[in-house]
Amino acid sequence: MPLTGTVALRRVAHQSIFEGVPEAVIKPGDVDVHPESFPSARCLATGQAVLTSADDPTFISSTGHNPARAATIRKFGIHSILSVPIRARGVTLGVAAFLRGQRPEPFEQDDVLLAEELTARAALSLDNARRYTSERTTALALQRSLLPQRLPRQSAVEVASRYLPASVHVGVGGDWFDVIPLSGARVALVVGDVVGHGIHASATMGRLRTAVRTLADVDLPPDELLTCLDDMVSRLSADADADDGAGNNAGDDAENDVGATCLYAVYDPVSRRCCLARAGHLLPALVTLDGAVSFLDLPVGPPLGLGGLPFESTEVELPAGSVLALYTDGLIESRYDDIDLGLERLRRALTHQEPSLETTCDNILKAVLPERPTDDVALLLARTHALDSDQVATWDLPADPAIVADARKQVAMRLAGWGLDDAVFITGLVVSELVTNAIRHAQGPIQLRLIRDRTLICEVSDGSSTAPHLRRARAFDEGGRGLLLVSQLTQRWGTRQTPHGKTIWAEQALPGAR
Repeated sequence: MPLTGTVALRRVAHQSIFEGVPEAVIKPGDVDVHPESFPSARCLATGQAVLTSADDPTFISSTGHNPARAATIRKFGIHSILSVPIRARGVTLGVAAFLRGQRPEPFEQDDVLLAEELTARAALSLDNARRYTSERTTALALQRSLLPQRLPRQSAVEVASRYLPASVHVGVGGDWFDVIPLSGARVALVVGDVVGHGIHASATMGRLRTAVRTLADVDLPPDELLTCLDDMVSRLSADADADDGAGNNAGDDAENDVGATCLYAVYDPVSRRCCLARAGHLLPALVTLDGAVSFLDLPVGPPLGLGGLPFESTEVELPAGSVLALYTDGLIESRYDDIDLGLERLRRALTHQEPSLETTCDNILKAVLPERPTDDVALLLARTHALDSDQVATWDLPADPAIVADARKQVAMRLAGWGLDDAVFITGLVVSELVTNAIRHAQGPIQLRLIRDRTLICEVSDGSSTAPHLRRARAFDEGGRGLLLVSQLTQRWGTRQTPHGKTIWAEQALPGAR
């Protein structure tokens, strides 16, 4: 920090033949201001080693601004000072000062050469550490910015999460988690782990998380979503190999490898059923209401990027109040302990459930993790909720156009019972359009369902797998305006495939809700 006629230097470290470094005037971390004639200041300005002695009039005058330093020089008999710039890759990082007081011989030119060689080696180590710290800070900032800043509000599950980066010796990895609200008051829970560490792994994690959110919006089943994600990872690997073949990143094969594991689960608070699929990921843990902990038996799927092998999903019923634990391998694996021991620690930690999931997360990390984790850790806990029966209304409808008026009447009565009279008109129009389209363009069985959650959800299911498309009708077209009307009257709408057809859904804000 150059000032007017002076140079300010911060002392980082010092060492002496005397215990406690009694001759030091400045403590590590403190800043000292030197005149421009001081050896360290001259060394920093010129970029050359400066050799001087205590009988040098310039040195004596330069210490006059600090009586404590002059007294120390006299007390310990310091008579020779050698200042060497700490330079690496063309950048001056600081100054190394060597002082001699016990031996009568002053520093000579051979000592200058030796000091410059030692300082040059130390400078490279310091610069490598500085660059690594900068890269790790950048990767950590990128990783945290790509993870959810806050978990979305939804009624299906109560969630708590933790993310811990790896130790400074390993670098930031590509672990991630997510909570994605879906149609029909359902929610998707995701946890994944990208191979490798550093900025490349963090960037890959961000791409995969974005892809999962995009595929979740399409409402794909877990096994189909992982199939699409596996295809994407395969393409990323192929693109990285093509770049290496062109010589763009030669020698960075390990850095360009793209691979990941993932666990994707969809929970429905109406049926209390959860559908899960995994791609090379660890089994999730389930804590039931009686405190019993088990690891769900899911079909084994290959890690993402291998290609060619199918994924399978499993559906289980989860009573309200159950806790589902999703995590990455950094929580239970280490180079010192077997994975089975880590799983047992996790099982024991989960048996001690707290009313707060946040407290449970903290207890798990304290009980399972070593003091210095060697890998990233992502943990996601979800306590399931169930919608009450009076929050859901379902009607099975015949494929008869005359039933539309009766369906509107039934919906109006149910909304009145819920105290949502202000929603009767819009909901009636939505029901008319969706039920009419199902009768005219699809096939039975037809089912109408209303869900009163954070929003008012209207769903119409039919036996056809053909999805409708929104289009703009021309002035003299007789049809094509139904979905346009629905999209204008509701907050959002969409369609999802079911095992026996499809479901078209529309959400609108509850009257009086912001």
